[in-house]
Amino acid sequence: MQHSRIHSALAEALAARGYDTLTSVQSAVIEEQADGRDLIVSAKTGSGKTVAFGLAIADQLLEGDKAPWSREPLGLVIAPTRELAIQVSKELQWLYAPAGARVVTCVGGMDPMKERRALQGGAHIVVGTPGRLRDHLERGALDLSALRAVVLDEADEMLDMGFREELEEILDATPDERRTLLFSATMPRPIVAMARRYQKDALRIETIGESEAHADIAYQAVAVSPTDIEHAVVNLLRLHEAETAILFCATRDAVRRLHASLTERGFHAVALSGEHSQSERNNALQSLRDKKARVCVATDVAARGIDLPSVSLVIHVELPRDAEALQHRSGRTGRAGRKGIAVLMVPFRRRRAVDAMLKRARIDAEWIEPPTPDQIRTKDRDRLLEALSAPVELDEEDQQLAAQLMEKLTPDAIAGALVRALRTDLPAPEDILASGGKEEREPGPRAGFEGSTWFVINAGRRHNADPRWLLPVICRYGHIGRNDIGAIRVAANESYFEVTQRATPGFIKALRRATIAPEDEGLVIEQAPPRGGAPTPQVRPSKSHPRVKPKWQADKSR
Repeated sequence: MQHSRIHSALAEALAARGYDTLTSVQSAVIEEQADGRDLIVSAKTGSGKTVAFGLAIADQLLEGDKAPWSREPLGLVIAPTRELAIQVSKELQWLYAPAGARVVTCVGGMDPMKERRALQGGAHIVVGTPGRLRDHLERGALDLSALRAVVLDEADEMLDMGFREELEEILDATPDERRTLLFSATMPRPIVAMARRYQKDALRIETIGESEAHADIAYQAVAVSPTDIEHAVVNLLRLHEAETAILFCATRDAVRRLHASLTERGFHAVALSGEHSQSERNNALQSLRDKKARVCVATDVAARGIDLPSVSLVIHVELPRDAEALQHRSGRTGRAGRKGIAVLMVPFRRRRAVDAMLKRARIDAEWIEPPTPDQIRTKDRDRLLEALSAPVELDEEDQQLAAQLMEKLTPDAIAGALVRALRTDLPAPEDILASGGKEEREPGPRAGFEGSTWFVINAGRRHNADPRWLLPVICRYGHIGRNDIGAIRVAANESYFEVTQRATPGFIKALRRATIAPEDEGLVIEQAPPRGGAPTPQVRPSKSHPRVKPKWQADKSR
């Protein structure tokens, strides 16, 4: 590859890799105005950042076209996770191979004694994670006194993961005249503060605008009942049938529960969270790369640094804490020019907060309904017809078997058996509560609700209660189905609902045994006083306020 500002040794490596042109970030870091300066670089994930900073620091690492002999490292790259550090190390190895540069990797989960021996043998570039690098530094195995350039890759993620102290200790051990390159997808205040402290006259490079940052990701938001989030996730997975999907949860407990539920339903899923060992993590990622698994359930921290180009779907099962976390999570898809979809599962009562988060992130998300079973079945049929219509090459044995089937079975029977076989591994779609409030019914007798019993719950319009939220709460604590609940009337301070005569005894018994969840603390469900029919909003069976201690009640008499 010919480029006047690329060292010939690196140009040779790029040509061998089939590089014809540079990406925008790669071109920007080797421009004349960037020569020898500290850099703050914001670039889209999958834009060739590793090669970019490899090209940028070549002037500091090479003398002529060769790396000079040195026992102490001349270049240091710090990455947030083991996977990303290993990936960066592999990229730099082939890039600097013609120059004879030696690259050593220092990451958690590897034998530290082997790393120390590798460092003692001399290294031109050291790539590592903050914790392991600080450990080698404190033990005297890593000498940064000759360092000429340091790169912080995904610096914002490292600060989010709590590596501030490690980074400061490492940077404080480097020479003042070193060159510092800071690569960060976002620029929160902690990153700005770090840049001011450790960089001098830094050049800011942004290769994409705010709108372009999300160009390859289609954002969607689904308003759904909290109890239906898992069902909606199942239907989204079934609707898209993504090559690889990542599902984000907030806690390791949530990861464990969702992974178990998806596996039970028949999805080929793996889990990544803080409770998994490095060996388990490696096996999970390898299963995704080998296509043995197609779904990854993960926490934010556990998913940092994952580079899987096949990810085309990200689902925020539990909402991210802020706009920056939303961008980091969603950035797992839409990589290297591929298109991706990021879907937020939004409990009904959190819609305003999510709208505000999307506005802060400058993201235009489409609000959609949860996929229905009918939509999924239609999509399945389309995919099945497309797969069966694709041309195939049959060998002699296949042709013989096909001929035997034609002799034994009718074409209709063969087609039916083929369809059944192809559908065997597909998990069934779930029925989901409609978000349009269709469950709110006019009071009064109707088929199946003759002799029904009315109950009251101490949550009304003043508490943002609506049928979409009340219905799953009632079902959960009363252990009844939605079809056993009739009209729901929302008043100012309470709401009324009817339960079929058949389900009432079990409903009352379930309420007595119910253990209230923390998010529902203070709610009271009682049987409404008899009024000869549906109660009016003036009936006040309980003076309890939603913020008092739990007091679930049910009166046997009517």
